[in-house]
Amino acid sequence: MNTLRYLARIGVEPDHLEPNEEVLRFLQRKHLLAVPFENLDIHWKLPIAVDVGRFYEKIVESGRGGFCYELNGLFNELLGSLGFQTRLISARVFNGAEHGPEYDHAAIIVTIGDDEYLADVGFGDFAPEPLRFSLGVEQQDPAGIFIIRRFDDKYFEVAKREGEDWKSQYIFNDTPRDLSEFAEMCDFQQYSPDSHFTKGKVCSILTESGRKTLTDKKFIVYSDGGRIEVPVESEREFGEILKREFDISQAEVI
Repeated sequence: MNTLRYLARIGVEPDHLEPNEEVLRFLQRKHLLAVPFENLDIHWKLPIAVDVGRFYEKIVESGRGGFCYELNGLFNELLGSLGFQTRLISARVFNGAEHGPEYDHAAIIVTIGDDEYLADVGFGDFAPEPLRFSLGVEQQDPAGIFIIRRFDDKYFEVAKREGEDWKSQYIFNDTPRDLSEFAEMCDFQQYSPDSHFTKGKVCSILTESGRKTLTDKKFIVYSDGGRIEVPVESEREFGEILKREFDISQAEVI
């Protein structure tokens, strides 16, 4: 991995990148602003392998995005190359009814001195900044209020406030995982008809004023508290919006 090229991909100068909290927050936000969450390879029939070298080629050299294993798998490598102490962890995503299986999602725990942080650039519309791994503390983030708390004797839960309630995002334990341990679930996510990733295309990225998201059916822009939704009427229109808004072209990839 060429760290300088990776930093350039996310618009970061290589100077003064000490492994501290301020730099971690800066890097996560810059990554989210530059690299989209997308599942396009699944629908373009391009296999996704759990391999850091392939993640690098796709995200850095080809200017693409990816889903959690790719995004957090590669971001973890970047943090390590800059001197951060990290470990990949497995998370189980809440689907509205229950939490998914082990290795459903990959996230990162970063240790800085006596503190730990949950860093995640691979969960779509989530916290733009790392969350302090401090139990029971409500944390104000640009995307809302989050809390990390005990779920049971095995898992922790990260939840987001919605009105007077808390909505579970995912549960996790802080056991270090090797990237290869996610391979089976990566295959499930890209090939199984039961995977929500196989049910439709999505490409989404954080912006300075909100977020923009493209699906098979619609293009949505959130900006300064407002929302604009435009229907997507055809595959051709999808491709035009994808190129214009995300600089990704299926023809260039395939």
